[in-house]
Amino acid sequence: MTLALYGHHFSSYTQKALIALYENATPFDFRRLGPDQPENSAEWATLWPMKKMPVLVDGERTLTETSIIIEYLQLHHPGAVKLIPEDPKAALDVRFMDRFFDLHVMDAQQAAVASKLGHIPMKPEDGLELAKTRLEQAYGWLETYLKGRSWAVGESYSLADAAASPSLFYADWVYEIPERYENLRAYRARLLKRPSFARAVEEARYFRAYFPLGAPDRD
Repeated sequence: MTLALYGHHFSSYTQKALIALYENATPFDFRRLGPDQPENSAEWATLWPMKKMPVLVDGERTLTETSIIIEYLQLHHPGAVKLIPEDPKAALDVRFMDRFFDLHVMDAQQAAVASKLGHIPMKPEDGLELAKTRLEQAYGWLETYLKGRSWAVGESYSLADAAASPSLFYADWVYEIPERYENLRAYRARLLKRPSFARAVEEARYFRAYFPLGAPDRD
């Protein structure tokens, strides 16, 4: 039975799951969520009442939370690209960086987006300043951490880089990475050139007008 992924091309966490699927050319059906496809939204809400995307369905098994989805794919639908190392110590480093990008980069920029959309009780200007403050802290740490590294954890592309791709992609739109952070800017550029993420970016290009802060004319 073919895998089914419920999500949206412009969703950062959907993109993270898509990267894993594209890296190994894993066959799947994409079920886009939106007002023009209410049947998908109805199925999605039944599968996961929390209504968070993406959701992966594999036969009778339903998976939520993107990092778990990617681990599941490696266990049950493995390919040539292993996004989580077999060595437990190396895997721990990968999981740490995965959490860093989700919690300290993606979550930080979402403060600006959520306040602009009125999803949290905060003025848009305050949400933007909070996002900039948190992102500056994350950028500063990453600039030092990434020195001498091709990817987030050593020389192998991993789950951490799948997390970093949409995180830094959208974070840079909220608070552009300052030029003084050369290592971080170069890393983001490498992520954009990775075929799996480049494909995800192109598939979402049509929806850029919906970015509440205004999508910059780059990338």
